[in-house]
Amino acid sequence: MRALARKGKSAIGRLYRGYNRRKVDKALPASTKRVRILLLHAHGMGGTIRTVFNLASYLAREHDVEIVSILKEAEEPFFPIDPRVRFRFLDDRLKPGPDPLRAVLSKLPSRLIPKEETAYHRFNLWTDLKLSRYIRSLDTGVLIGTRPGLNLAMAQLALPGVITIGQEHVALRAQAEPIQELIKWRYRRLDALVTLTKADLRDYRETLPKQPKKLTRIPNAVPPMTGDVAKLDAKVAVAVGRMTRIKGFHRLITAWQTVAATHPDWKLRIYGAGPQEEGLAQQIVEAGLEGTVELPGPTNDVGAELEKASIFVLSSRHEGFPMTILEAMAKGLAIVSFNSPHGPKEMIMHEVDGLLVKQRTNANLADSIIRVIEDEGLRRDLAAHALETARTYDPDLVGAKWDALLAGLLARRVSAYARAHRSPSDTADTPPPSDPTPADPSPLQDQNPPQSQTSAPDQTPAQNRAPAQDRTRASDQTPDQDQDQDQDQDRDQAPAQDRAAAGVTRPSPSVRPAQR
Repeated sequence: MRALARKGKSAIGRLYRGYNRRKVDKALPASTKRVRILLLHAHGMGGTIRTVFNLASYLAREHDVEIVSILKEAEEPFFPIDPRVRFRFLDDRLKPGPDPLRAVLSKLPSRLIPKEETAYHRFNLWTDLKLSRYIRSLDTGVLIGTRPGLNLAMAQLALPGVITIGQEHVALRAQAEPIQELIKWRYRRLDALVTLTKADLRDYRETLPKQPKKLTRIPNAVPPMTGDVAKLDAKVAVAVGRMTRIKGFHRLITAWQTVAATHPDWKLRIYGAGPQEEGLAQQIVEAGLEGTVELPGPTNDVGAELEKASIFVLSSRHEGFPMTILEAMAKGLAIVSFNSPHGPKEMIMHEVDGLLVKQRTNANLADSIIRVIEDEGLRRDLAAHALETARTYDPDLVGAKWDALLAGLLARRVSAYARAHRSPSDTADTPPPSDPTPADPSPLQDQNPPQSQTSAPDQTPAQNRAPAQDRTRASDQTPDQDQDQDQDQDRDQAPAQDRAAAGVTRPSPSVRPAQR
């Protein structure tokens, strides 16, 4: 029975691959005019949603942009967004409708999203159906995923005519092991994978046996905010984020007990909401900090609240690229953060534009906060340099990197499309380059039989061709050097199906098989 099941699965796989090959032959020319961004909950609250809105607003200047949200659980978006950006919701949970199929499938667990995905509980068999249908309905344009579950589904289901880009907001090493295994084997199908930090980019290069056609790093941009720069005269420290365990707010409250004992006139405000909100409120009462630590709830005007403070504190266990640090820098606050190995470590230069708490203990966090409170000169120096750092993450500077990425992916696809639709006579009449190189395979090289291609320099594994500069320490680089250093690895590695589709290895129409 198991052998029969394996044969059936193998047959289905062959049919699926054959269907995709036929789609390659009939695929429309590639285009970046339409950009679709997959998001879990567009009307929710969180750093990923805010950064996606920023990106969508920038791309809407030149592209037709639509955010495709898996869920709709609120009537209006929490964050502002450019009116040119449109929304589509696959599962409206406010008004589900009388569909009997939905009633049945929504009670069954997801089979498309891995169980280890942190948002797995938000998916079900109905969202699987809606997401699969949507992805397969696209035949051209750009599709961007924003979390591992969506990226994996996109890599598995997207048709060949769609340019697929995976964007990761959480470090690879923070993902569960089964997710990392799926990433190793499916992310190679993406046209591009974008990380937020240099450390995460390095991890992907070391981990993926075969990389996407483009593996690059583009950081988040500073979002637009209301108000002015903070005056630094308020005796207030702030923290912002969803109230989950990974944000470490319980550790921050414990550290503030030490701060309050020394400086009872200073206050701590933690903005946000989440499953730990009640527990944090109880911890404040038990610690006797009711008049010192405040939980005002979520705010959709972060800039206005940051402007009223002097110190920003980040107590997270892990962070990808925390938007809250960028926002605090842009408002000119002195920053104290745990030394998370990815985002904060790359964004903050210790003792220059912030303080990094390298031994991540509650006592060390309290000591760093007290140091900034007591040394006004240090506080103002950190804030001034933070403003300078924030300017390197200007939306136009970061947006230009996305423009360059889309232009490069489009050029690659246009080249592959031209090769695929070149007639045999055109191929025969095209003289080979006089000095072909492995990085720029000539039409003559593409006509070689498969066994000769295995020894070509172009077939060296990607990890062995990583440029020397990729092995430098991330801390030695600056945000201005984000124009990625993986150009050597990314030169014209057209996928095998593109070379096969080019028709250069097909026999001449005049050659016919012998008749029996």
